[in-house]
Amino acid sequence: MSDAPPVYDLPMTTALELPGMQVSENIGVCYGLVVRSMGLSGSVAASFKGLRRGEISQYTQLLEDSRRHAIDRLVENARLMGADAVIAVRFDSSEIGQQFTEIVAYGTAVKLSRANH
Repeated sequence: MSDAPPVYDLPMTTALELPGMQVSENIGVCYGLVVRSMGLSGSVAASFKGLRRGEISQYTQLLEDSRRHAIDRLVENARLMGADAVIAVRFDSSEIGQQFTEIVAYGTAVKLSRANH
């Protein structure tokens, strides 16, 4: 499996606009949500690593995978809405109890047209 980030054919940005394009229609908020658990063995291993200084790679990998999964769902949701792009993309995360992590990717689904210059 490649560590290269996935390439999406749906333009996304954290900005409020895409260069050379103009927002012609605001379709609405779209999001992708994922809830993950480390599992007992992963949590125990991460807990022991947490006693030392440094990165806890199990949690880093969990969150990185979860963000990718949330973005995949965001793209799927935006396509279902008929979007040409997603602007103002953001991530949020929270814990559910002490076992689960929720990651949500959200943004504004829009229709685009070429900017008039």
